[in-house]
Amino acid sequence: MRNYTTQMDAAKRGIVTPEIETVARKERMTVGELLPLVASGKVAIPANKNHKCLDPEGIGSMLRTKINVNLGVSRDCKDYDVEMKKVMSAVELGAEAIMDLSSHGDTEPFRKKLVAECPAMLGTVPVYDSVIHYKRDLDTLSAKDFIDVVRLHAENGVDFVTLHCGITRKTIEQIKKHKRKMNIVSRGGSLVFAWMCMTGEENPFYEYYDEILDICREYDVTVSLGDACRPGCLADATDVCQIEELVRLGELTKRAWEKDVQVLVEGPGHVPMDQIAANMKVQQTLCLGAPFYVLGPLVTDIAPGYDHITGAIGGAIAAMNGAAFLCYVTPAEHLALPNLDDVKEGIIASKIAAHAADIAKGVRGAREADDRMGDARRALDWSAQWECAIDPEKAKSIRESRAPEHDDTCSMCGKFCAVRSMNKALNGEHIDIL
Repeated sequence: MRNYTTQMDAAKRGIVTPEIETVARKERMTVGELLPLVASGKVAIPANKNHKCLDPEGIGSMLRTKINVNLGVSRDCKDYDVEMKKVMSAVELGAEAIMDLSSHGDTEPFRKKLVAECPAMLGTVPVYDSVIHYKRDLDTLSAKDFIDVVRLHAENGVDFVTLHCGITRKTIEQIKKHKRKMNIVSRGGSLVFAWMCMTGEENPFYEYYDEILDICREYDVTVSLGDACRPGCLADATDVCQIEELVRLGELTKRAWEKDVQVLVEGPGHVPMDQIAANMKVQQTLCLGAPFYVLGPLVTDIAPGYDHITGAIGGAIAAMNGAAFLCYVTPAEHLALPNLDDVKEGIIASKIAAHAADIAKGVRGAREADDRMGDARRALDWSAQWECAIDPEKAKSIRESRAPEHDDTCSMCGKFCAVRSMNKALNGEHIDIL
């Protein structure tokens, strides 16, 4: 029987939970190194006590950068079986977290299936589910209705919930006054904003934050503080609405930690490359080192169909400068619900970004696979190269589809291969080109 409430509570009291032990092993850390990071909130281990099949992961800037994959059905694409295939494919490709963003249908059975079968960390955005759960329009819902859905998701077993607690009625006037180019692009943030406008009431996730923290403490759910005012285009990056909300998220982080509730802080968004590092440093300061969870960031607005690339560029810079958790971006971003191919492309792009950042940060063991790849390439050992590759299936298929005349080369260089020539030269062998 658990003698602690949350992973943070355990760490503060020096209790080594199975989850802390697992994360320490994965990160090549001692438990003694990890415990103070969890106790201080600099590392979060989202692990709902009802998610029995969870393979736990730690999220923090000093750990390996983790990847989140957004999935879920919509009114236009509502096949839960297809979404489950995406989930299992994402796990096989190495995604550490899945967020169910379903906005249509009977969501609870799918959520329970995820909790029962998916070993990755699971997240949701309860405000999406509120309208669906009650089958009522937004303006008919009460503050209690929203809080009850948070409890439902916690009971179901989700490990973290995105809650847009940082916007208040003051934000309404800010948005009207500052004339953003894209206003609010956060789906959850826009729903909360609309509800406040229609009802005249304060944001329930802000007003009843202490009650929400009690729920999260009971089930050991991590609060992911949503950035409702994240920039949706480069023109809105790092503006007063974004930064003012971030200040409030820092205050809410401290309040959560006081109740032993773990926190992630969500961030931008669309950000020019030259502003990314500053955004990371500001968040680390205002939110006291709480793990930063970023969408991209996307470094240009003009690449629909290729936003997995714009997101990976921004993600690598963000993670190198302190972001701990990258939300993947697919080629379908801004265009459609991603299909299986889009999901794979998005995951691979994000994993490359995360891995590149981990090398730059000097994360323990991050460069080992790269060094093995260097050895394999020098030896022209193709099988060993597949073992090191982030997507061995694609690498192998490209080579096999354009097979060279000689196995010790590729079809680009043939016998002009620099590696082949150097190997032979250093071994004192004759180098045959023609």
